[in-house]
Amino acid sequence: MRNNVISLELDDQGRPLRRIRSFVRRQRRLTKGQQHALDTLWPAMGTDYQAHPLDLDALFSRAAPVTLEIGFGMGVSLVTMASAHPEQNFIGIEVYLPGVGACLASAQEAGVSNLRVICHNAVEVLEKMIQDASLALVQLFFPDPWHKERHNKRRIIQASFVELVSRKLAAGGVFHMATDWQPYAEHMLAVMSAANSFHNLSFTGDCVPRPASRPLTKFEQRGQKLGHRIWDLMFEKET
Repeated sequence: MRNNVISLELDDQGRPLRRIRSFVRRQRRLTKGQQHALDTLWPAMGTDYQAHPLDLDALFSRAAPVTLEIGFGMGVSLVTMASAHPEQNFIGIEVYLPGVGACLASAQEAGVSNLRVICHNAVEVLEKMIQDASLALVQLFFPDPWHKERHNKRRIIQASFVELVSRKLAAGGVFHMATDWQPYAEHMLAVMSAANSFHNLSFTGDCVPRPASRPLTKFEQRGQKLGHRIWDLMFEKET
C-alpha cells in the first residue's frame, strides 16, 4: 500500500495551498498482527488513493448501496455493520495505520468481503475518488471535537464539508454523525440545520435515539456506565 495520507495541492502560481487539518496523525508502532494484515490483506481489501473517481460497482464486483465511514478508528463498528449487512457495500477511510491493520484483520476473521479500506485524508478521498450522488449513507462517529475555542476551525463539520458530503450522497441518502461532546453536538446541529440540502430526521429537531444500525462499542458502553451521553444526528439529503 502507499501511505501518502496528505498530498500536496498547488494554487494557480504553483505555490502550496495551506489546508487546515481536522485530524491529528497519531503515531504508534504496528503490532505484528496489524503489519501482517496490511502485508497480506491490503491487496484484496485496501484501495490506494487516486486523483480520479472510483468505479464503485467494479471495486466490489457488484452493484449495491454504499455506506462510507470517515475515521473508523480500529474498525470495530465498521466490521460489525459490514458483517450484519452483506447485501450492502462499505468503504472505510482512516489515516491511523494501526487502525487500518486492525480493521483488515477483524474483517478477515469475520469473513467480511463487502468492505474496502482507504488510508488517506477523507476530504481528498471524497473530492477526488467518490462520484457525485453515489453514496447511500455517510457515517462520522466520534470525530475529534477540538475542544478549545481557538481550535474549533479544525472541526471537520463545517459548511464546506457538509456541502461536499451532500454532493456525494444520492437523493434520500443520509449523513449520520455521533459525538460524546455536547458542545460539538450543538455545533453539528447548527451547521447541519443551516444546510438547505438536508433535513433533520429527528422529530424534535435535534438528536435522534441511537439507531440499531450503529453498534454499541466497548468505548460507548464504558461511557454509559460513567453517565456519559451520546448524541446521534441523522440528516437526509433532500430529494
